[in-house]
Amino acid sequence: MIRSPTPPCPELIHSLPHRSIVDIMDSNSTPWSSPPAPLQAEAVTVAPTIFPRVGYSILSFLMFINTVLSVFNNSLAIAVMLKNPSLLQPINIFILSLAVSDLMIGLCGSLVVTITNYHGSFFIGHTACVFQGFAVNYFGLVSLCTLTLLAYERYNVVCKPRAGLKLTMRRSIIGLLFVWTFCLFWAVTPLLGWSSYGPEGVQTSCSLAWEERSWNNYSYLILYTLLCFIFPVVVIIYCYCKVLTSMNKLNKSVELQGGLSCRKENEHAINMVLAMIIAFFVCWLPYTALSVVVVVDPELHIPPLFRDATLEVLSCGRYIPHASSRVSINMRSLNRRSVNTHSKVSPL
Repeated sequence: MIRSPTPPCPELIHSLPHRSIVDIMDSNSTPWSSPPAPLQAEAVTVAPTIFPRVGYSILSFLMFINTVLSVFNNSLAIAVMLKNPSLLQPINIFILSLAVSDLMIGLCGSLVVTITNYHGSFFIGHTACVFQGFAVNYFGLVSLCTLTLLAYERYNVVCKPRAGLKLTMRRSIIGLLFVWTFCLFWAVTPLLGWSSYGPEGVQTSCSLAWEERSWNNYSYLILYTLLCFIFPVVVIIYCYCKVLTSMNKLNKSVELQGGLSCRKENEHAINMVLAMIIAFFVCWLPYTALSVVVVVDPELHIPPLFRDATLEVLSCGRYIPHASSRVSINMRSLNRRSVNTHSKVSPL
């Protein structure tokens, strides 16, 4: 009499997130036959994978490149400023603050996501997840608000030179203290119960709990979006538009008086400002828009077909999409099969 192989236990099933029940059965090279009638028990749905393995590899590679460039460039900017005290002018203090916050995003955010994507899951625990979400939220807000403060100060210098709002070291430090404190409030409150931090996307990074369904979370996200994204963006666009308009008027006035205008410098400034605004929107608008839509529409779902097509393009055709299926089995019935030693099996 041939004894059938012992099916995997539930603990083994849950310890293998990237394989379906069918894969585990096939690995024994002996298909089960004559299954007993299913008992009444709660069915467990096992997903073969959250994201294809090649997708995690591509994300890990992209995040690695981003981490290297971010850490190198910002570390270099900080070292140059600290080594040359003459560069620590009021306007450059904003650049130093921006470099510090971006460096911390690279170390606490991009580096962690590079490692977790390489592993294929956020394997370093819940505490690390909360810390990573907090760090990215905090230092990302600091970077955005620093850019907003920088735009406002440039607006004062160009558009209101006679208003007496001269940029001094004291004014710069007070402005930055306000920015870092304001951003700390919005980053700490989720730790105290107003919203929360948790896994997002393909579960290899952590952020605010955009998908949590509660009025407590809604109130935070609405105010957060208005005060920490929409308002800074409006200020940046308004200030730089006013700066460009004032520079155009100044050039026309100089030309009418027979002087030499700074048209090339003006065009260079326009291109730089447009590049900054476009780069900002390319980096932040898609994420923010999708996050807000998830809050408004809980049923939003990006179909796997779109992800598969994207991965196929990014991998230059090496990734072949596979239709992933969910297998639902009865765990109590499975346990009963494990003790049934008289089952007939097909020959190998």
